[in-house]
Amino acid sequence: MPLFRLKNSKQSRLRRSRDATKINLANGLARAAASGYTMCPLTYSFAGDLLKLVTASQAIPVHIISGFLGAGKTTLLKHLLSQKPEHEVWAVLMNEFGQIGVDQQLLPQDQGYAVKELLGGCLCCSSQMPMQIALSRLLSEAKPDRLFIEPTGLGHPAQLLEQLTEPHWLQHLKMRALVTVVDGSRLHDVAWSKQNLYADQLKAAKVVAVSHADGMTEADEQALAALQAEYQPYQQIWLKTAMGELALSDIDLPYAGAARKIQPLLQVQKQMRDDEARPEIKQLPYHYVESAQGYSVAGWKMPKRWTFDFYDLLDLLCEQQDWLRIKGIFQTSQGWKSFNFNPEQFNYQSAEESIDNRLEIIYQQERSWLEFETLLMNCRVDQETK
Repeated sequence: MPLFRLKNSKQSRLRRSRDATKINLANGLARAAASGYTMCPLTYSFAGDLLKLVTASQAIPVHIISGFLGAGKTTLLKHLLSQKPEHEVWAVLMNEFGQIGVDQQLLPQDQGYAVKELLGGCLCCSSQMPMQIALSRLLSEAKPDRLFIEPTGLGHPAQLLEQLTEPHWLQHLKMRALVTVVDGSRLHDVAWSKQNLYADQLKAAKVVAVSHADGMTEADEQALAALQAEYQPYQQIWLKTAMGELALSDIDLPYAGAARKIQPLLQVQKQMRDDEARPEIKQLPYHYVESAQGYSVAGWKMPKRWTFDFYDLLDLLCEQQDWLRIKGIFQTSQGWKSFNFNPEQFNYQSAEESIDNRLEIIYQQERSWLEFETLLMNCRVDQETK
């Protein structure tokens, strides 16, 4: 026997020790993340290593229950959890933006349930490592038959969904239709319903649960009809609920993600050879196209420091044809402005400062966007263009 080979017993002990080291390291990283320490990029490969400890005979169904602050996510989640079959184990991963968790105490603590809370920050858009570790540990320790994830009301569920559909999760997680909860009794409040984060959460949803339906006024009903018309291209299912009562079968639908292709700006691509590999996009600016249900979306995200001439930008957007929806927010020569166009109305107004400049155009007929992007870039008036 070669000297460097270990006997089976030693190999077994070494393997157990290595696995224990991984778990201890995971615990340490989780504590460090909760204390505010940032993760070195090299640790991101560790999540894939952790998943080797998760042994599941088949991928488990996973439900993301998102929604703005106070929309009724936890109430809905409690009702869903009450539908657990006696022989199954259901798990919940909750995310609180603050350092003190409250919602976990409102959920069942009985046998057959496993609830884990991730405190501090947003698991959607902060470092992925704390979420990866917390989820890996929950799966390996509880071995659940079904998993619910409730991100903070300040979260972007589309980003979380993007993380959970990465290749290393596919054999463990079977994503179901993303649910966004909206407070029906507050739909009349335009300042509430027109926030960018509110819109991002709605766009990500396949199922929209309208909570507090029993408290809706006529103004709320009218606002709901307008909201459904606005989001009609996304082909969503809208369900009214009172006291969070919703059947699991109503949301236990397959996840059908839109194919989003993120790429460099078209002007940049024009300068590249046809056989040249497109670089991985890690920062702004970028262009993307996604398609679903017969509709397509062309979008641009650009750095916050870029400034656009307001009147040139307004003229450009008004001149476009054959579109279903135009939505954007820009830093302009007249301050921050939001644009919300539909075929009946061209609305624009002053807006709060955004984290970036962004634009989306929903359309059905295929077209080349290079000329439009070139004209859009010509609207810039910031120092970088001089």
